[in-house]
Amino acid sequence: MTKAYADLHLHTVASDGTQTFDTLVRRAKATAFDCIAVTDHDIISADLTSRVTSVYGVEVITGVEVKAMFGDVAGELLGYFVDPHHAELKELLGPLSASRDQRMMHMVELCREHLQIDITYEEVLAESAGGNVGRPHLARVLLEKGAIADFQEAFATLIGKGCPCYYAIDKPDFRDAVRILKAAGGAISVAHPCLMTIPNWDVFLDELMAAGVDGMETIYPYDPLSRNLSIEPWLLAEKAKQHGFLVTGGSDDHGPGGKESLGMVRVPYEHVEALKKVAGL
Repeated sequence: MTKAYADLHLHTVASDGTQTFDTLVRRAKATAFDCIAVTDHDIISADLTSRVTSVYGVEVITGVEVKAMFGDVAGELLGYFVDPHHAELKELLGPLSASRDQRMMHMVELCREHLQIDITYEEVLAESAGGNVGRPHLARVLLEKGAIADFQEAFATLIGKGCPCYYAIDKPDFRDAVRILKAAGGAISVAHPCLMTIPNWDVFLDELMAAGVDGMETIYPYDPLSRNLSIEPWLLAEKAKQHGFLVTGGSDDHGPGGKESLGMVRVPYEHVEALKKVAGL
């Protein structure tokens, strides 16, 4: 019997991806995936109308990637099998979208002052194709204007955390986000955890488990050459297993012309089945 595989971390034009929902599903099918989760930033794609569906023979999970604060540490939660019509979830995501708009206005102004270039919020917003506006949209405009040589330079020197044109977004406490994602029927994992600076991982994992987090994204295409990792992925995977977390994983693909990584990660389908049990499916 042929083994089935999933990618549980993917983006579309609903947030900062370059691909439509249709294009993403077709790419996933062509890359021999049986299941994918669409996890746009702080928004659920309008193409997702039920908790899980089938498109072109690919199982498509309705997901969302939500920014949150874990004490003093910023991070993101992945919600899987959430009800896209859930009222409280909409109330959580609405202000996050508004905060993204305000944040981008600030970042555009910082870029204008720091780089002494003519750039407007409207130009960046146009890159978002009607979805949530994000830093990759700003990077594209900076690239078009010749202010940077490539995306990596943008995030490393201008718009990454700690850089002169960075501005933080308001984020909910992770416990509040977990509660709402759970109420919406979701199974919950922590996105790319090795990028979070955690002083004591065992204590942190206990706190996550107590809050209702189900899994850890321990299968992820980290690039240690460009991003410093706070813990080795294999070690975190061991700790997560010891603490009872489910395994999730994904490529964090944003589409052609952006962060194109579909196929770099293949999650065995049994991990999707475990998430389904948590989500009551």
